[in-house]
Amino acid sequence: MREQYDFSKSTPNPYAKKLKKQITIRLDEDVIDYFKGLSEKNGIPYQNLINLYLKDCAMAHKELQLDWQ
Repeated sequence: MREQYDFSKSTPNPYAKKLKKQITIRLDEDVIDYFKGLSEKNGIPYQNLINLYLKDCAMAHKELQLDWQ
């Protein structure tokens, strides 16, 4: 391994703006079980499925409809 590296000709990471941010979120067990089941059927990690679903909701500007009785 070199003591110094020359990064003067390097280019910025084009994916840097798309990096994911780690957070803590509390989900009900039945929600996790649902996405884990989908994960097994589709071969996609359940956390990716949750992210894809939330991204779809955000892009469609979906709003939760609550009717408190």
